Amino acid sequence: MRTVQGAALDGLRARVRALGAEAPDRRTPAAPTFGARLRDFVRTGTPRASAAALSALRARRGDAPVLVRTRSGRTFLVLLDPPDLHRFYAEPVSLLAADPPEKCRGLGLAEPAGTGCARGELRAQRRRINEEALAAGTPVHPSGATFLAAVAEEAPHLTATRTLDLVRARHAVHRAARRIVLGDAAASDEELAGWLRQLRGGRARTARTVYGKALARIQEYAAHADGNTLVGRATSRAAPSGALDPLRQAHHWLLAMDAVPGTVLRTLLLLGAHPAEQDAAAAEAARGGAGGELPRLRACVRESLRLYPVVPDLIRVTRTPTEWRGVRYPAGTAVLLPAAFHQRDPERVPAAHVFVPGRWKNPDADRDVRIAPFSHGDGRCPGDQLGLMITAAFCAEVLRGHRLAAARPVLDPVGPLPATLDPGAIRITLTRR
Repeated sequence: MRTVQGAALDGLRARVRALGAEAPDRRTPAAPTFGARLRDFVRTGTPRASAAALSALRARRGDAPVLVRTRSGRTFLVLLDPPDLHRFYAEPVSLLAADPPEKCRGLGLAEPAGTGCARGELRAQRRRINEEALAAGTPVHPSGATFLAAVAEEAPHLTATRTLDLVRARHAVHRAARRIVLGDAAASDEELAGWLRQLRGGRARTARTVYGKALARIQEYAAHADGNTLVGRATSRAAPSGALDPLRQAHHWLLAMDAVPGTVLRTLLLLGAHPAEQDAAAAEAARGGAGGELPRLRACVRESLRLYPVVPDLIRVTRTPTEWRGVRYPAGTAVLLPAAFHQRDPERVPAAHVFVPGRWKNPDADRDVRIAPFSHGDGRCPGDQLGLMITAAFCAEVLRGHRLAAARPVLDPVGPLPATLDPGAIRITLTRR
């Protein structure tokens, strides 16, 4: 068994430098070499890497995990093979932590109780609060009728003009989110929304004060919230007690809804580029789902998230010395799973760069570690089904009375889709059906 420490790490860095100095292929001078792509990956201060760089890394190094040091000084063990993905998702959080240290420090400034980085029994109890409130694994939330009514009442903000963009999507979704989490009285609370944006920005000097204001406002709404809201469900299932106060999860639920507007826009943009899929989804929307199930539209949302995941890279940190493929790594090793790369890996995923919602009809698709919009195992998002229900419902409300006539950017319905889609740049033209 080898041990990756000291001289071994120096040797890896030397190999990276050597690869970066490789001469370009004279037969294809316009194409970036593996060395150039690897330099781009190592030069970045973040774990995100291009698909080309990761493909080249796998071609040169094989499927075994590769240790890469970024320019910022961080070292990541990058996973390139499905068996390692299985292990990544299967390892308990006691061995492979779902909370990198810098994330914990950032949350700790805003949340003295350490909501996002709890461990052991405290984490297990918080997980139970989330799963019960969000009805984890249930396709239609027990409060689904109330939540869908909120979506239907806020959706007209999306279609108030002929052009749908991110500003309108955020306005409608955030109003509905506050109603779903806190109750109807919170719908117009833009001050609370502003505090949450500040928390998302993570400014250390003001985080604790802002978090205190947001929590106090949430407590005010919770005092009058009924059992159909998320805070109502949470408080009815766990008595507030300091660090275990279930209301401390409420702002996480609101922040999690930030992903919905962009996903709605990307899904509608993809449907606009695929007329047959749009017509089928519109027909389902017109019929109405069984309490909000909308299986075809949910498949479209899942496919949108496969192509454009909310979290493109997943990071875990080893809590004990760990062996991967015969190499022993010390505790504290950051393990990187490049989810966006694996979900669009043409060597492993059929039609990887094409919008194919039908792939989600296969029940095994939800268990495929290569395509994991909501992750797997202990780290799976407990609100995945609720998120799908809300996102599909917003799309259905738009499609019920409107056709997606034109859009920017223009997508090729048969060619490879772009690697990224900035929701802020999306403009969709609506016409009446």
